[in-house]
Amino acid sequence: MIPRFRHILVPLSFSPKNEAALEIAFEIAEVNAARVTLLHVIERIDAAAEDDETAAFYQRLQQRADSELESRSQRFAEAGVDVEYKLRWGKPVAEIVRYVDERDVDLIIMSSHTIDASEPVKSLASVSYQSSILAPCPVLLVK
Repeated sequence: MIPRFRHILVPLSFSPKNEAALEIAFEIAEVNAARVTLLHVIERIDAAAEDDETAAFYQRLQQRADSELESRSQRFAEAGVDVEYKLRWGKPVAEIVRYVDERDVDLIIMSSHTIDASEPVKSLASVSYQSSILAPCPVLLVK
């Protein structure tokens, strides 16, 4: 028997490849009557000091992320899917895994890129690959 998913996490980078992951998340959420969380993680550049220009840069990133998350959540909400969106600061893989642990997520759906067969080791550094290895729940990688 296929398990029923109750809480689906969809990490987003706002690239075009995220659309396929969002589509599958939407379908699985509808079938399972699952709650969906759209998550974006902003990684700070390691710097000794943060000046006004850097602070303004991060503020613009946050505003864009909030806008993108809200926009992508609308389809779910309009269909009656329980959806929320979250923005976190930190290392993407660590924040994804931390969110799963904190919020009882039972499925992650995220986009992935095609592996270059001539250089497969490069894929080991990807957020999707690392998240799939470290997450305590099933991860569906969408290409």
